[in-house]
Amino acid sequence: MGCNLLRFRSERNLEDILTNQQKTLIGTPAAPGLAHGKTVIITKQDLVVPEYEIKDSQAELERLNRAIKISQEEILSLKAILSEEAKGNEAEIFEAHWMFLEDEALVGLARDAIEQAVNAEKAWMDAVEHYAQMLEQIPDETLSARAVDIRDVGRRVLGHLLGVKINQTALTEPSIIVAVDLTPSDTVSLDKDYVLAFCTAEGGPTSHTAVLAKTFGFPAVVGLGKEIMTVPEGTTLLVDGSKGKVVVDPIEEDRLSFFRQEASQKSHQEEARIAAQEPAMTADGDRIEVVANVGGSQDAPLGVKFGAEGVGLFRTEFLYLDRNSLPTEEEQVEAYKSVFGFYKNLPMVVRTLDIGGDKVIPYLNFPQEMNPFLGWRGIRMLDGEEELFLNQFRALLQAGALADVDLRIMMPMVSGIKEVRAGKAILEKAKSQLSNEGKPYTEKVQLGIMIEVPSAALMADQLAKEVDFFSIGTNDLTQYTLAVDRTNSKVAHIGNPLDPAVLRLIKMTIDNAHSEGKWVGLCGELAGEPIAAPILLGLGLDEFSMAPTRIPDIKKVMRNLYKDDCRQLANEVLVMADAEDVIAHSRAFLNHMDLDF
Repeated sequence: MGCNLLRFRSERNLEDILTNQQKTLIGTPAAPGLAHGKTVIITKQDLVVPEYEIKDSQAELERLNRAIKISQEEILSLKAILSEEAKGNEAEIFEAHWMFLEDEALVGLARDAIEQAVNAEKAWMDAVEHYAQMLEQIPDETLSARAVDIRDVGRRVLGHLLGVKINQTALTEPSIIVAVDLTPSDTVSLDKDYVLAFCTAEGGPTSHTAVLAKTFGFPAVVGLGKEIMTVPEGTTLLVDGSKGKVVVDPIEEDRLSFFRQEASQKSHQEEARIAAQEPAMTADGDRIEVVANVGGSQDAPLGVKFGAEGVGLFRTEFLYLDRNSLPTEEEQVEAYKSVFGFYKNLPMVVRTLDIGGDKVIPYLNFPQEMNPFLGWRGIRMLDGEEELFLNQFRALLQAGALADVDLRIMMPMVSGIKEVRAGKAILEKAKSQLSNEGKPYTEKVQLGIMIEVPSAALMADQLAKEVDFFSIGTNDLTQYTLAVDRTNSKVAHIGNPLDPAVLRLIKMTIDNAHSEGKWVGLCGELAGEPIAAPILLGLGLDEFSMAPTRIPDIKKVMRNLYKDDCRQLANEVLVMADAEDVIAHSRAFLNHMDLDF
């Protein structure tokens, strides 16, 4: 029997607790979970960069080279630590750090300045800041994070030039880490046994703080503003990483309520993790496909570990980043096969290369663009880089023949039917070439597109006739629908994927696909949000693809849902005024079933 949407739980939950506090700081949810404890404040060492004229350029060059070499050795050690602790592709953060120090453009700029009689410290930091500012000017969250990376690397080398040790925060007891922002070096250097949560004044949901917090399982709230840095060290905080709320110095009543809820949450999480290996079934017996987003062979096992029933988004960009030339067809085949091997007989949705004007690849000639998010990216690159996509299609088809998976290829950034037909033509060309060459390839492959541009959602009735499936990318769909730069902290809060405008486009997409007998998945961050699960199920979504660690919670929610109730909920939120109303209504819906998210 379905549930009554009008009945609410009467007991006081954490949302009530946090709302009623006199001093509650609101930030951006970065990693889910609850934590309580005392603060440890991490502040940046004030490293003064000396400036003076030098007489021996060669000696100064040798100083810089030694500092870079020592830094590279340290970075390799940190990468090894992260690989061991995280067992995911987050260790590749330090691979990027190492590559920065191999970048002749960066290092060469510093060396050129030294040849002009500038001291090593000044020459190096000027070069670092030049490149960091260049990256910051590109409106892409990935590249913004790399600006943080390059400054992190810069400080490391500068420390060795100055003879100063950095990143030396020693924790002696379990603590909540408070900082303006945290670099990868800061985060990895901390003793994880003593970290309870991260709270930062700056940063966004895709910052390294957020990524690494999720990796290690720590709650995190970022973008709390300057006020968090005024909290004295040793102050007790209650942290809710799911809602982006921090309570400063809570009263006893609220502490007790928090502890009870925290204990309950931990118990539920463990139950969910064990149950995640079972299929996702609704309370009325409908099977729902819950799959994983993966970014390479290193994090592919995580999907299996957390109960993924396949892969809904395999990001292929990892093959193209942090290198000096395009991967060969043979390299691609091996890389794809290594991931496919973890998901035998399961669906494998592979996204073709999603780079472009907003994601700089040094060895490709990208044009300078005023609006990179609206520019030459994704499948639009077929116009000029056909060979790049042809080689990728060839590699995927060959890997599909070598690994027993249900191969599904999807093209990103589609805005109209011409792009779809051009992509289909490339796929057929790849098949024809492989056939003529006598190379084995999989003929059984589905071809789909991502729905992340509003025009694609509006034309879904026509596009559905051309492809086998849709996968909705809510991150970009939200930003394009609401005209919000999700990397801009001033407006990012406006860009909520549960805004009724976005939900209406999702419904339109699903309805039109189903009319043509095609299935629809969702691979944006929204798929892994429990608060969104009943709404998406009610809209008719067929596949939920998410970060592996989110799978247990989503499966747990699914098992408590009746589809008729979810359809009713979806119809109700579609006519609401804004995202806040939608969230409140869905939370009440879940609370009725004793599911507090």
